[in-house]
Amino acid sequence: MMQMRTEGPVRTRRESGIVEVTLDRPKANAIDLTTSRIMGEVFRDFRDDDTLRVAILRAEGEKFFCPGWDLKAAAEGDAVDGDYGVGGFGGLQELPGLNKPVIAAVNGICCGGGLELALSCDLILASDNASFALPEIRSGTVADAASIKLPKRIPYHVAMDLLLTGRWFDAEEALHWGLLKQITSPQDLLPKTWELARLLESGPPLVYAAIKEIVREAEDMRFQDALNRVTRRQFATVDRLYASEDQREGARAFAEKRDPVWKGR
Repeated sequence: MMQMRTEGPVRTRRESGIVEVTLDRPKANAIDLTTSRIMGEVFRDFRDDDTLRVAILRAEGEKFFCPGWDLKAAAEGDAVDGDYGVGGFGGLQELPGLNKPVIAAVNGICCGGGLELALSCDLILASDNASFALPEIRSGTVADAASIKLPKRIPYHVAMDLLLTGRWFDAEEALHWGLLKQITSPQDLLPKTWELARLLESGPPLVYAAIKEIVREAEDMRFQDALNRVTRRQFATVDRLYASEDQREGARAFAEKRDPVWKGR
C-alpha cells in the first residue's frame, strides 16, 4: 500500500484509485537530488500498488510548475550526473514498467527539466498562464531527454527550433503542436485534471497497462514485428489481459448492453 506524504518537497493525497503528487519546493519548484529520489519512490509505490490506477503530477503555486534542475543545489555540491533515484530525474523519466496513466497539470513556468518531466507523463493539461522553453542551449548544455522525446512528439523542424534556440512558447502554441490535451484557466486546471483522472480511473486498468507497454516497447520496432508480438501475446501485459476476467467482462457487458465492471484481474 502506498504511504501518503503530507509534508516535505513532495506531497501526496489520494481519492479512491487516484493519487495526486504535488511538487512543493519554494520558490520555483526546482528539483535537487533529494527531491528527485523522493519522487522516484512515490511513483515506484504508485506503480506497485494495485489499488491505485491513475496519478496526477502538479506543482504548488501558480507562477512555477518546474524549471528543472536546481542550479543553486548544483552550485552547492549536487552533481548533475548524480544518483537521481529509482525513476531517474523527477522520478518518472526512467522508471521501468510504469503501466498506469500519469497526467501532468502544468501551471506557470515549465522549462528545461520541468518540461522534460511533463513530457514523461501520458497527458498534459495546462493553464493559460503556462509558458514553456528548453533553455539549456543558452547555458552551454543539452536538454538530453527532450532531444530524444520531442522530435517524436511534434514535427521535426518545430522540435529543432525549440531545442536550437531555447525560445519560449505559450500554451496555445503547445496545444497547436499537440503537446497538450487541453488549456484551462488557472482556477480550472486542477478540477479539469481530476475530471480526466476520474474518467481514466473508471476505465479498464489491464487495457491501459497493455497500451502503455505496447507503445513503449514498439517505439523502436518495425510495425510488423511489434504487431506479431501483440498477436502472439509476447507482451506480459497483453498476455495477462487476454487471460483476464476483465476481458470476458468487457464482452459480456457489450452483449448485455450495460457498463462493464472492471476488477483489474
